[in-house]
Amino acid sequence: MADVVAAPPVTEPMQGIDAPTSIPADTPAATAPAEPDNACETLYIQNLNEKIKTDVLKASLKGLFKSYGEVLDVVAHGNLRMRGQAFVSFASKDSAARALKDVQRFPLYSKPMQISFARTRSDAVVKKVDGDNYESHKARRDEHKKTTRYTNPLKQKFRAKRMAAEMDGAAAAPAPKRPNVQMPDEYLPPNKILFLQNLPESVTKDQLMALFSQYPNLYEVRLIPTKKDIAFVEFIDEGSAGVAKDALHNYKLDGENKIKITFARK
Repeated sequence: MADVVAAPPVTEPMQGIDAPTSIPADTPAATAPAEPDNACETLYIQNLNEKIKTDVLKASLKGLFKSYGEVLDVVAHGNLRMRGQAFVSFASKDSAARALKDVQRFPLYSKPMQISFARTRSDAVVKKVDGDNYESHKARRDEHKKTTRYTNPLKQKFRAKRMAAEMDGAAAAPAPKRPNVQMPDEYLPPNKILFLQNLPESVTKDQLMALFSQYPNLYEVRLIPTKKDIAFVEFIDEGSAGVAKDALHNYKLDGENKIKITFARK
């Protein structure tokens, strides 16, 4: 490994990280190559393990890169657009260049990192090395974000993905449940069983048998022991039940209260 003097070995390796092998101090350094035109103090890292929590990932990156120089900031987000990516800012371009060369493709949490120089300096770098222009830098960056909000290809791709997910979610969502509206007793379809309501509590089975036996094909009368004001009267067929229903609906069995007769629910 030419032109790189790595940091001393870490005494306690961090979880998920095998630190890059260090070079003995007495190894002569080769002439440093020319600095790339796009070199800056901030590294852009891709292909990070998305299953690692953001705070753990940031701490791991800082622990890995601090041996190459002062780490000013580590930026990583857990949102859909920024998952698997991070920015690491150093205090100098030289530190960033050495880190990029030495750690490129290093497997962090079992995934080889893809590292490149960021396109612009981070806020932390500008604040550190060019503090007088920090406010103007931030204003320019905010303006750039506004102007590229709807034209940035990455943002457009992310927005299309999000809209597709929302549409899929809406399509998969169950239709709102319709309220269960019960049909009124008066409109129930014909049935050979009649449902009697509003009966006098003193009514007996014999009284009802005598009342409904005036009509042909009576089969059975059933009282409800726990609910004395209702009963069921069954005929052999629906037609016979309909005749008795029409004749006795609103009949005053005790001379006062009208009994209500409808077809029973099937």
